[in-house]
Amino acid sequence: MSLEEVLKVVFPLLDGVDLAACMMVCKHWRCIAKEDYFWKCVCAKRWPSVCKRPNPPTVSYYKLYQTFYKRQHQRTLLPPRLSFDELEFFIDIWSEDKLIFSEVVPGPVLQRGIKIPPAGICDMLKFHLEGPEYKMTLPVDPSFTVPWSQTVSVSVLVGRKDSNKVACIINKSLFDYIDRTASRALAFDYLVFSPNYPFISGIRAWISLLFLEDGNDGVMDVFGIELDFCDAANSREEVLWLLDMLDWN
Repeated sequence: MSLEEVLKVVFPLLDGVDLAACMMVCKHWRCIAKEDYFWKCVCAKRWPSVCKRPNPPTVSYYKLYQTFYKRQHQRTLLPPRLSFDELEFFIDIWSEDKLIFSEVVPGPVLQRGIKIPPAGICDMLKFHLEGPEYKMTLPVDPSFTVPWSQTVSVSVLVGRKDSNKVACIINKSLFDYIDRTASRALAFDYLVFSPNYPFISGIRAWISLLFLEDGNDGVMDVFGIELDFCDAANSREEVLWLLDMLDWN
């Protein structure tokens, strides 16, 4: 089976949050995941009666899910209490039990991102990096290599310089999905929020290794790292508010 055929078998089994996350992987996945049949399957689990009509009650089932799952009106956020100047990110990556990457990354460095993608990256990844969507990326220089056969894990902590407190973003999660068509290896973990926000849960932090593939050596050559929070935070201000709500200790 081709990759597209596999995705069309798997996507009807996902819930809305996971299907929306798949749309973030790359342009190809997004085009497939936006097919209204998959969103009809999602709506059938959430609102079975609406699927008894021959046509969706809105323009599409995708629009129906978007309208009622998320807030209906975009609210203007107050200025965040945090700034990236006050933050630093502690990123550690292991291949099996060997530490292969360990850096303290100032917040502004994640903001600057990867300005010029390296030559030789695939078109999907280049399209993603050059797209207008908000993203936090870190160039890795020098790059490091990881054999395809090895298990790779990652931990990410974030520290506040103003209070000397630390929160966990990702706790030793595995890069257990590798999308070779988009040259990205992905890992995620669920964010832990302060007890002051008891009704917030189920928000995932994702981290991706961006790589060049060397088929001869059987390794991925990692040139960048990306951190994102999927649909929960899609702007600088939303990311800062989300980080502010973490369980800081």
